[in-house]
Amino acid sequence: MSWIRPPGPVSDGLRIGLLGGSFDPAHGGHLYVSEIARKVLKLDYIWWLVSPGNVLKPGPAPLDVRVTRARLVARNSRILVSDIEEGLHTSFTVDTAKALKRRFPQVHFIWLMGSDNLEQFSRWRQWQRIAALLPIAVVRRPGSVLASLHAPLARRLGMAQRLGCAPSLVVLDGPRSSESSTELRAQALGAAAEAMLNLTP
Repeated sequence: MSWIRPPGPVSDGLRIGLLGGSFDPAHGGHLYVSEIARKVLKLDYIWWLVSPGNVLKPGPAPLDVRVTRARLVARNSRILVSDIEEGLHTSFTVDTAKALKRRFPQVHFIWLMGSDNLEQFSRWRQWQRIAALLPIAVVRRPGSVLASLHAPLARRLGMAQRLGCAPSLVVLDGPRSSESSTELRAQALGAAAEAMLNLTP
């Protein structure tokens, strides 16, 4: 696996946040989670891991399309968009986490997610193992601000004031973004349907 090229610098001691997902499409909510985490946790970089597929969200747009769109949204030299999971041949977060830690042992990786994903985190394959591998930072988002109080991960680990070594969970707050990929896809489909209707004689 030594041939896998990282999306950016991986020198000793770098703190890199990992934000995974289908990014179908990438949007301001992803950017918001990244910026809050980068500033509060003093991260050197954030990697957006655009997954080849997502078992919880079937049928995404082609990977190269999603990567290109994500790069247009990122607009920050500290946010690096990557399709590294395709090269690692990993389909699940737990496998990606293990592969990245094995490939880049000198880096301090931190898993990032919005509070909307925290609600369904216990559905992820070997979610307890993910928490054992990587410290986790959750950024609160509208409609799921109470997720941090009730999610199985929070009940299992408790919420720390400061992020430590895994297993560790911290919840971050800031001005909240309401954008979601699901809503944006629905809007795009609605716009396409309306355009088709307008073309109908």
